[in-house]
Amino acid sequence: MVAVLAVAGCSAVGDGLSTDPGGGDPSRPASTGAGSGGGAGSGGGASGEGTLPGMPTADRARIQLGGLKVAPHGGMSGYSRSKFPHWAEQGDRCNTRETVLERDGTGVKRDSQCRAVSGSWVSVYDDVEITDASDIDIDHMVPLANAWRSGANKWDQEKRKAFANDLTHPQLIAVTASSNRSKGDQGPDEWQPPSKTYWCAYGRAWTSVKATYELSVTRAEKDMLGEMLDTCTS
Repeated sequence: MVAVLAVAGCSAVGDGLSTDPGGGDPSRPASTGAGSGGGAGSGGGASGEGTLPGMPTADRARIQLGGLKVAPHGGMSGYSRSKFPHWAEQGDRCNTRETVLERDGTGVKRDSQCRAVSGSWVSVYDDVEITDASDIDIDHMVPLANAWRSGANKWDQEKRKAFANDLTHPQLIAVTASSNRSKGDQGPDEWQPPSKTYWCAYGRAWTSVKATYELSVTRAEKDMLGEMLDTCTS
């Protein structure tokens, strides 16, 4: 069990990563709230989200946070990453991972199999610039194992696939493999982005995903999300 929890939220093909438009209502995209403001490494109010889609404003996120169900984590019984099919095909030989790499990068060039062969990326968790796609993980903002323990264990396979491949909400982001694996399946109360300038965006994104999919939060998780939202300048 300890081993499962340790890896549940990470790896370039693992829990911190995956995509397919989906949500509490997978057919309805979330409101973007704030525009596509600041660059990948910027922090602050409505702008530090970089390329994340469907980001709410800080005020909207606070409302969403207030509406989340508070409950202790459920168990890991029955959990398997295979129950969240990810890296779904997105067309033109591209899967979810390659789609996020192209979205989050600059000057990305692909080969005939849609694999990123060049480009540059900024990992907003730790402000590290990357020029080799093999050094990048696609993080699930809310890790698969965390989702399982907060309600996804009751979903059908199709909804779990939508969650694991969600390109519509702020659920998938390209970051350094080291930061993603450090995060694992931990919640915001257990792990925070080393770059504190990203806390506002991180809190908004995490809260939005939990609200969209009607997942619960622990009391400590909710308190820390509130602290993160308090770092927003607007």
